[in-house]
Amino acid sequence: MSVIRWILGKLILIWNRLTWPQATQRSPEAQAAVDKALGNYELFELTACPFCVKVRRETRRLGIEQIPRRNVREEPAAKEALLAGGGKYQVPCLRVQAADGASEWLYESDDIIARLQADFPAAG
Repeated sequence: MSVIRWILGKLILIWNRLTWPQATQRSPEAQAAVDKALGNYELFELTACPFCVKVRRETRRLGIEQIPRRNVREEPAAKEALLAGGGKYQVPCLRVQAADGASEWLYESDDIIARLQADFPAAG
């Protein structure tokens, strides 16, 4: 089963690279504001997870590729933070920190994409 998963993961990554979306273009000032706001976001992910790829593609399309990313397989501290803060080991997971310090944890890729689209609409 792990061989099949490995092969599928590689195929997903190849397909992703071949069909990589164009990033939205913003003015330098608008992009700087977006980049600053991204400091309150953190994306927990795995490299070949198809749902994580789906979210990464949308971050590219929205021009927010600078969102802090944490690979839960490669960073044990990221896995611990995900379990401690969000309560479950599931990716993708988006942590959004509010101004008062409270964190919101979003687990479903469609919910994550909807939140990112609302917070960082594509220019144009």
